[in-house]
Amino acid sequence: MKTHRTALLGLFLFFTSFMFAQNHKIVVDLWPNGAPNNNELTGEEKMIGTECIGNISNASMTVYPSSKPNSKAIIMCPGGAYICEAFKHEGHDMADWMNSIDITYIVLKYRLPNGHYDVPISDVHQAFILAREHCKEWNINPNKVGIMGASAGGHLAATGANMFTKETRPDFQILLYPVITMDKSYTHQGSRECLLGKNPSDSLVKKYSMEKQVTDKTPRAFIVLCSDDDVVTPANSLNYCQSLINHKVPVSIHAYPKGGHGFGFRDSFQFKRQWTEELEKWLTTF
Repeated sequence: MKTHRTALLGLFLFFTSFMFAQNHKIVVDLWPNGAPNNNELTGEEKMIGTECIGNISNASMTVYPSSKPNSKAIIMCPGGAYICEAFKHEGHDMADWMNSIDITYIVLKYRLPNGHYDVPISDVHQAFILAREHCKEWNINPNKVGIMGASAGGHLAATGANMFTKETRPDFQILLYPVITMDKSYTHQGSRECLLGKNPSDSLVKKYSMEKQVTDKTPRAFIVLCSDDDVVTPANSLNYCQSLINHKVPVSIHAYPKGGHGFGFRDSFQFKRQWTEELEKWLTTF
């Protein structure tokens, strides 16, 4: 009987520790001493619908540390057309899954651009600096810190994967149905206008069209999309994939026949098990 009670106690402690690890999180202010640039948004943050935060002028990140030392880390940029951020199905809802595969998962609440295109990428760079500075505390391998993003957040992630310094280069990138180009013939117009303004110069359009910014220093990529996406045309992902191939950057792309846009981590997406399992396998290859 005593052995039985001991076993039950051990099982209870195991599950208690597991649940603590899954729910433990750290919220970090990116710019406690003030950011180097300003998006000129004023007032309080506000909800747009039930899952999207708008009017973000203060950047922070929520860290869900892996229970395993020296883990890979992923910095996630939720989408929302650069006008808001879908913090649930393209953000925090993935934390338990990521922790279960020994990933330190970081959800970035980046400042919305409001036409100030340098603001969101500044927040990405600062997130990478902080993640590597706190690598021991957050169980991160500083040489395996990647960036992930969905939709307009995918554009921001791809921007981070191509516009970086020595200290802020991602080691890999994961893109879900991303906006890639600012070319008005096939961009997502709302994302373009919120990022660059209504009448950007040709040079600015080129600079923020990530299919034109790929080099042999761009990190390896994993891309997921649906061929019936009528919000962000698949040409965004396909042209980016071709640019990666042209520069001999390893890329894994997965296009599913239906599911549209914005599925994120939703259970309603028919191919959720497929894309998550493919990503898990891909993450073990380096």
